[in-house]
Amino acid sequence: MLLLARGSGREIVMVSVSVSVEGLLGLTWPLWDRLVRRAEELAFDTVYLSDHFTMPFPPDLESLELIVALTHAVEHTNHVRLGPLVSPLSFRHPVVLTRQAMALDELSRGRMVLGLGAGHVEREYEIFGFDLGDVDTRFARLREGLEVATRLLRNDSPVAFSGRFYTLREAILLPRSPTAASLPILIGGNGPNRTLPLVAQYADAWNAVGVTPDRFRQLHERLNVLLTQRGRPESAVRRSVLFPAFVANTATELEQRFSWLRRKIPDWREWSLEEFTTMVESPEGFSGFVGTSQQLVDHIAAYIDAGAQEIVFQWFGMDDVDALEMIAAEVSPTVTAGT
Repeated sequence: MLLLARGSGREIVMVSVSVSVEGLLGLTWPLWDRLVRRAEELAFDTVYLSDHFTMPFPPDLESLELIVALTHAVEHTNHVRLGPLVSPLSFRHPVVLTRQAMALDELSRGRMVLGLGAGHVEREYEIFGFDLGDVDTRFARLREGLEVATRLLRNDSPVAFSGRFYTLREAILLPRSPTAASLPILIGGNGPNRTLPLVAQYADAWNAVGVTPDRFRQLHERLNVLLTQRGRPESAVRRSVLFPAFVANTATELEQRFSWLRRKIPDWREWSLEEFTTMVESPEGFSGFVGTSQQLVDHIAAYIDAGAQEIVFQWFGMDDVDALEMIAAEVSPTVTAGT
């Protein structure tokens, strides 16, 4: 957990620190096992896993099947929460995915988060023959999928639904998990006119991706308005932000942070540290952070001040446990703003 002290310590806000592994970037079973076990040992709140077949551009790299990977993690951890960030309903059927999430939530004794999204990596759809559709189609399908998942999770009796993409006829998932009604649905995305209305209607958690603290504040306030219009309290939806953090106190450490990307992406092998830093921090790149642990503390504090309740580090270094340990030791314990 993070402690944020505002002013001279008058207000203490508890904020979760989590990690989201970009599994399409060469993740293997030994690497996943090591990452998830160490993240639990270091008291990260949640380990998320992206849900993709392959990279958005060549070369194709190793990636793990989401549900199998989460099942492995459930069986080899005891405390850390787990879930997709996010699973696209453009290639996963909401009935099957909801059934799997319910089972994993019961096996993990209530540690699952069901992250859902519309899908966006066009190359994997072209390669494997899935129909991504245009933006209108993606969000229409996502809305229906959220309706299906919500009805199946929140009702102990059979439910019906008739839509363009999905149909339920007196459907119920058995056995009923004792934690199904409280399994949180997370929606990821930054769109104020498409995504946030879905968050306000269906979600228990919202994740913003690669936005500045100022933009996060704007979206946070927009979500509050939408929740009020829905008759839901602002506290009904937990707020998180996802960004990559390449934290290093020396040039040698920074080179280590970038080493995995150098090895996996041929076009980046000759880049200088300055070129990497520009790419990571640029909105056209990763919209992320590069700097020292103290600078990361200040960076996080700005998001917390803007309303973030969970900080999620987008993890590209599949073998970089050292960086997890640095964040746990030097960043997670305390963030102090305005003192």
